[in-house]
Amino acid sequence: MSGGGTETPVACEAAPGGGVKKRDSLGTAGSPAHLIIKDLGEIHSRLLDHRPVIQGETRYFVKEFEEKRGLREMRVLENLKKMIHETNEHILPKCRAAMQNNLDPVLQRLQATNHSVCRLQQREQEQKKIHTERLLASEGQHATQWKEFMREQHDKRAEVDEEHRRAMERLKGQYAEMEKDLARFSTF
Repeated sequence: MSGGGTETPVACEAAPGGGVKKRDSLGTAGSPAHLIIKDLGEIHSRLLDHRPVIQGETRYFVKEFEEKRGLREMRVLENLKKMIHETNEHILPKCRAAMQNNLDPVLQRLQATNHSVCRLQQREQEQKKIHTERLLASEGQHATQWKEFMREQHDKRAEVDEEHRRAMERLKGQYAEMEKDLARFSTF
């Protein structure tokens, strides 16, 4: 150590009881050398051992942080309390009054609109019903016309077939006569 003095090693002797006894070569506990060493130990612990200082600073920081945090939370809670009180006392009654004043006309308009929509739906259903009836009637009329058309086509086809059969018979007769005439003329 530095302190200007010389240090002497401590000698160990065996005690008559068998234990080890340390012996201070500088003298008794009240000697000046002993006081200097004690002062040096205190200086050393203050200069080089920072644990107590760090622990104290840490405790101080935690205490300050908790106090500031508590105050900040108290301010936040107080502000919330004021806002809730203001809302309950001033804003909520105004909203209720405005809602009651405006709700009746809105309700009347809603009922009128609902009534108009019901009438429109009823008209639309009536028109749809009329349209469906017309469509069914038209469909029935078209079916009847189609049946009549098919019957006429069948009759015309039978008539054309009959006319074709007669024309074929007439042609066969005509060709038969022509063959006879040809046979008569070929003998000449």
